[in-house]
Amino acid sequence: MTKTANTANTANTANTADMTVVVTGASGRVGRRVVESAEAAGLTVRAASRSGAVRFDWADRSTWADALRGADAAHLAYLPDVGAPGAAEAVGAFARRAVALGVRRLTLLSARGEEQAHATERAVRESGAEWTVVRASWFAQNLSEGPLLDEMRGGELVFPAGEVLEPFIDTRDIADVVVAALTGGDRFTGRTLDLTGPLLLSFRQAVAEVAAAAGREMTYVPVSAREYGAALAEFGVPAGEVEFLVELFETNLDGRNAQLSEGVREVLGREPRDFADFARECAGAGTWKS
Repeated sequence: MTKTANTANTANTANTADMTVVVTGASGRVGRRVVESAEAAGLTVRAASRSGAVRFDWADRSTWADALRGADAAHLAYLPDVGAPGAAEAVGAFARRAVALGVRRLTLLSARGEEQAHATERAVRESGAEWTVVRASWFAQNLSEGPLLDEMRGGELVFPAGEVLEPFIDTRDIADVVVAALTGGDRFTGRTLDLTGPLLLSFRQAVAEVAAAAGREMTYVPVSAREYGAALAEFGVPAGEVEFLVELFETNLDGRNAQLSEGVREVLGREPRDFADFARECAGAGTWKS
C-alpha cells in the first residue's frame, strides 16, 4: 500500500469516531454491503429499510425523521431506480430533511450513463449537504441476486442488452467507495465518482463466465427493449414502470458505458474486483444451482 493510501486510511479511521450513518435500502444488493463495510470501518450504522429494525420507506415520509435524527451522514439508494419518475422529488425532499436535522454528509447511489438520474443527482447537490454522487456501472450481483437470478438458475438469460460491452462492477467495491466518501473528509465532497469493474464484457460473455464457473450450460438470448417490456407487462408489472424500464434499457444499454474508469483505484488505492473471481465465488456457494 502506498504512503498516500496509508495516510488516507489513518484519516478515515479518525473520521469514523462517533460517526453515525443511515443506510437506506439496507437490504439491497449495494445497501447491505454498505452496512457491512461501514461497520467494518467502525461506524455506527442504522440499517434502514421497509422491514428492518430502523423502518424507512421512500413512499412514507413519516418514517424519515426517526431514521435520520441524530445521524451524521446518510447513504441514499432510491427504489425502484434513481432515475424513475418521482425520484428527484422524493430524494430532494429527503436530503433537505436530513440537512434540517443536522445530517452533514450524503452519498447518492446513481447509475453510470443514466441521463434519467441527473435530476435526482441535482436535487442532492442543491440540498445544502456535503454530497458525493457515486455513479456505478452494471452490478455483477445483478446476475446472482434479485429478479434475474431465477433465469440464471434456469440456464437462460433473456435480456435487452444486445452485444454491448459493460464494465460489470462488484457491489462490494461500490460499498467500499461509499464508505470512503463518507469518512474521507473533504477529499470526495462535491464530487461525482465514476465506478466500473476492471474489464469490459458483453452480457453473453458474462453469462459464459458464470456457466464456466458453475460447470453447467447457460445461454444468453438478446431481445429488444420493447419485447422485454411486453414480457414484463405479461408478468403484471405496472404500465408506467414498464414504460420507464423500456426507455432506460433503450438508452442505458446502447453502448455508452463501454469504457473503463479509474474511480475504484483512485478512491480505494487498489484494482476493482474481477468478474471471474465473483463468478467462482458465487458458484462455489451454489448460487446458480438449478
